[in-house]
Amino acid sequence: MSLEQSQVEELVAAARAALKHAYAPYSRFAVGAAVRLTDGTIVTGSNFENASYGLSLCAETVALATANAQGRFTDVEAIAVVGGAMAPDGSVAGDTTVTPCGRCRQVMNEAEQMAGRELAVYCAAADGSHVTRHSVAALLPHAFGPADLGLTPNRKN
Repeated sequence: MSLEQSQVEELVAAARAALKHAYAPYSRFAVGAAVRLTDGTIVTGSNFENASYGLSLCAETVALATANAQGRFTDVEAIAVVGGAMAPDGSVAGDTTVTPCGRCRQVMNEAEQMAGRELAVYCAAADGSHVTRHSVAALLPHAFGPADLGLTPNRKN
C-alpha cells in the first residue's frame, strides 16, 4: 500500500507529534509512531520505558495495540516511525532515519497478515529531513506469523 505524498506527510507529522510524549528517561532515545487506518483515521503511540527495561513498550507496538483496543487491528494500512536522541531539555532532533526494532517488525507482520494487505512502513528522521518507505517483508524477511498457524483475516481462531 502506497499513500499519496500528502498522506505520508500527515502520517509522519503525527508520528513527530507523538514523539514529544515519549517517556524515555533511561535510554534518552524517544520514538513516536503513527498508524493510518483504512478510513484515514490516525492512531499514535510513543515509547514508554520502565526501570526494569524489559517491560518497556515501543512506540510502534503502543500505536498498533491502541488500534487493536479500538477494534481496528485489521484496518491498519500504514505506519510511520520517527525517533532520535533526546537533548537535555527533552527535545529531539537529528537527521538519522530510525527503523523499527525486531520485536516491532514482528508485531507489524502480525498486523499485515491479519489485515490481508501490505503494510507500508515509513521511517523518518526526527527533523523531518528524510523519509524512507519499506515493506514489512523487506524489514523482516522470512517472518513467522498467523498464516503459519493457519490463521487468516477471514479465520481468526
